[in-house]
Amino acid sequence: MKISFHGAARNVTGSKHLLTLDSGTKILLDCGMFQGMGQETESLNEHFGFDPAEVDYLVLSHAHIDHSGLIPRLVNQGFKGQIYATPASMELSQILLLDSAKIQAGDLAYKNKKLLKRGMPLEEALYVEDDVRAAMSLFVAVDYQSEIEITEGVWLKFIDAGHIIGSASVHLTIIEGGKTTKLSFSGDVGQYGDLLLRSPQPFPQADYILLESTYGDKLHKDAQPTEHALLEVVTKTCIEKKGKVIIPAFSVGRTQELLYILNNLDLKGQLPKVKVYVDSPLSAKATQIVEKHAEGYNDNVLDVLKIDDNPFDFKNLHYVESVAESIALNADPNPCIIISASGMAEAGRVKHHIKNNIGNQKNTILLVGYCEPNSLGGRLKNGAQQVSIFGDKFDVHAEVRSIESMSAHGDYQDLLQFLSCQDAGKVKTLFLVHGEYEVQLNFKERLRAAGFRNVEIPDRHQSFDLLS
Repeated sequence: MKISFHGAARNVTGSKHLLTLDSGTKILLDCGMFQGMGQETESLNEHFGFDPAEVDYLVLSHAHIDHSGLIPRLVNQGFKGQIYATPASMELSQILLLDSAKIQAGDLAYKNKKLLKRGMPLEEALYVEDDVRAAMSLFVAVDYQSEIEITEGVWLKFIDAGHIIGSASVHLTIIEGGKTTKLSFSGDVGQYGDLLLRSPQPFPQADYILLESTYGDKLHKDAQPTEHALLEVVTKTCIEKKGKVIIPAFSVGRTQELLYILNNLDLKGQLPKVKVYVDSPLSAKATQIVEKHAEGYNDNVLDVLKIDDNPFDFKNLHYVESVAESIALNADPNPCIIISASGMAEAGRVKHHIKNNIGNQKNTILLVGYCEPNSLGGRLKNGAQQVSIFGDKFDVHAEVRSIESMSAHGDYQDLLQFLSCQDAGKVKTLFLVHGEYEVQLNFKERLRAAGFRNVEIPDRHQSFDLLS
């Protein structure tokens, strides 16, 4: 059998790894959308590097768009197989993918209006809502720890990865020609001691491992504690400078963590009396799904639930639904906190909020997770003095801050702990995915020191033979 890497290869988005068995059966691990890759983003999302119609099965590690976002395009390009995911990932995928289709339609209308004025060719969306509905009809829900045979000689098991609700590491047992091969794909690995979720769970011994490496050279524990850091930013911006805090945040995971922290501050009487707006209909739906899946919570959150029946709600919290309400926030001079998708500030309403607030030094743009360097969030994080938003240039006068400790990705100690259940000498090859190349090179040395002798860093579309 062989494996080829078509996304999240020497970068952190577009997760797609294609396993081809000796029988010809093709199993795709994730089908993510590329985000924040500059001018090549559109081309990368249009071309898979393989024929979707030839893929027999899709296994989804979790619902984040950089892992699920091209599933509807895979379907409209000919995929007809089953899609395996945990129940929570299935629920979240539906709302995230429908939202992605709506965002594409909205952004495309805005962009095509400008192209039309310039007499340039109009563009098309990667997929539409009907493609999402067609894709959802192919989903099959599989519980954690339940091993199922997806095709003759191939067994699948999901194990909690602690990244977001429903996230899983993927484990395949494959029997071909009387020989057994065990392959594990980490998906995205959460932090041990996460704010909300259980820690990543141990997984069976593997012959081959695909391991994410987003923070393979970082330690989150060196960062300022999250609750204190967030309170400091809010106090300085909203109380001292009378400005707005704009927080790009993924609708699933990061938004709920922010609400949980703000709720805890409110319970302690420490949260300043400013309005908090969640400007994303998707985030409201996602929060409802997260509330349903308490089986993923850690003990600290379960303890909070004993005194507070909703750890994601507090007095001054408001959910913004309509576009008109969203636009009105930009005209409101009052200090406030605006939490809005997307996390890398590449699409959605947050892009408009940044555009309208970036020129005022009273305001703060607070980045609370990983941002691909070429994304708007990444450029701001790296100190850009001027950025392009919707084709127009804006000088950066607002303060730009970041809270490193809020990442849903584990640091290198977390990743090494995740691997501690493995006998490194029995792992034939460990493939590093979902990371920047320089980070992966550094992490590779740590892995070799930990006993993993053969560590590969695949390039995009590179293939490897897997020996039984």
